[in-house]
Amino acid sequence: MSREEAAHDKSIQASGLGVSLGSETGSNVSGVRLSKKNFLSKQVGVKVPEVTAMFWIAKILTTAAGESASDYMVHALDPYIAVAIGAVAFSGALLVQLSLDRFVPWAYWSGVVMVGIFGTMVADAIHIQLKIPYAVSSGAFAVTLAVVFIAWHKSEGTLSIHSIHNRRRELFYWASVISTFALGTATGDLTAATLGLGYLVSGIFFVGAIAIPAAGYWKGGLNPVLAFWAAYVITRPLGASFADWFGKPKSLGALGMGDAPVSGVLLAGIVVCVIAMTIGQRPESKHGRQQAQAS
Repeated sequence: MSREEAAHDKSIQASGLGVSLGSETGSNVSGVRLSKKNFLSKQVGVKVPEVTAMFWIAKILTTAAGESASDYMVHALDPYIAVAIGAVAFSGALLVQLSLDRFVPWAYWSGVVMVGIFGTMVADAIHIQLKIPYAVSSGAFAVTLAVVFIAWHKSEGTLSIHSIHNRRRELFYWASVISTFALGTATGDLTAATLGLGYLVSGIFFVGAIAIPAAGYWKGGLNPVLAFWAAYVITRPLGASFADWFGKPKSLGALGMGDAPVSGVLLAGIVVCVIAMTIGQRPESKHGRQQAQAS
């Protein structure tokens, strides 16, 4: 019990309200409050992977797989059933990730894959079912991401993924990830469909776009946190554009390989990346834990 809580309990007792420090009701209320606080602030190992070349390869593969797998599911199954399956798998993957006290490659990347698949379903439903233009949804998702970032920075004083060592920051992180996927999906569809660039040209456009924060970081001294999140957003339309170019029919200016085969190849690539990360994973050093706690 904190000093503030103890002082508060004593003041209640002194006021004659009849609530003692040891009363069952008071203990239960305090226990719920402390339990929630401990869950959010409990120190855990850093919950995200190192940002390496393998990280970016896996990230682009997940964005592409999310696009092709989502499109395959909503056409192979009843769309409502497909979305329900996606929602359950998405929720389960995030619950597993949040339940862990350290970074586990398969759990983390399962969460990212399901964000990609379910996020694509939701973004497409907003446009197809609600008839909201991609330009409008792109703007709305950009505002949503900005709000998440502002709240995260106001609460924690940083947006660095290297500081994800408690569940409060992890919840902010996953809210940001979901928002970036939604924004990237709408933006990719905006360039390919609304602006008429097509899948291949859109993909090439986003290759150029992602090179800007990369060059800014490596050569121009761009803030690493800003560079990371800018590149992270762009990976979504980049991967999705090329997934559509490979999988969609030739009548749409694509190669016509089919969403199912493309999804299978992409998911296999993700599995290879996760295995490589698991094999190469290093135990968190004492210095690393101290550095995380000080962030």
